Amino acid sequence: MTAKTFIVTLKDQVTEPDVSSIKKSFTDLGGKIIHEFSLIKGFTVKVPEIGIDSIKEKHGNHIANIEEDQEVHTQA
Repeated sequence: MTAKTFIVTLKDQVTEPDVSSIKKSFTDLGGKIIHEFSLIKGFTVKVPEIGIDSIKEKHGNHIANIEEDQEVHTQA
């Protein structure tokens, strides 16, 4: 099972206990929190892709978006 990196953004009204619960759900699936954002509620996590759906089902009311992290390129 291959792990991928995802950007998880949370809704503004999410409390710190909710954030901790969401992070624990990711680590329980074998994921690792890589970076926590300071300007928005969210973080990046490396986790097996197969676990994303179960996280969305359990915490969907607190999650604004989950998307796979990828390189961004600009054109000159």
